[in-house]
Amino acid sequence: MAETDARDATLALLAARAPDASVCPSEVARALATASSIDGRKTDWRDMMPTVHSAIDQLMIDGHLRLSWKGQALESRAGPYRIRRPLQA
Repeated sequence: MAETDARDATLALLAARAPDASVCPSEVARALATASSIDGRKTDWRDMMPTVHSAIDQLMIDGHLRLSWKGQALESRAGPYRIRRPLQA
């Protein structure tokens, strides 16, 4: 799976949620793992996490999302985090 797949999956999961809802990065990884399973062989979602983290970093740089943990905004990805839509001006 490519970083663009992780980017698309992240944005799709956010689009399917309420505007103020968040997504866990593991949800993105699980969606990618399900999509990449071939011939009934499952891909471990944990193997997708580096790709997800990289896509999240780029989405943050591009201003397409923001991160938080326990309601507090995060400036960058570090430790556990949740993914949210950017704040609207």
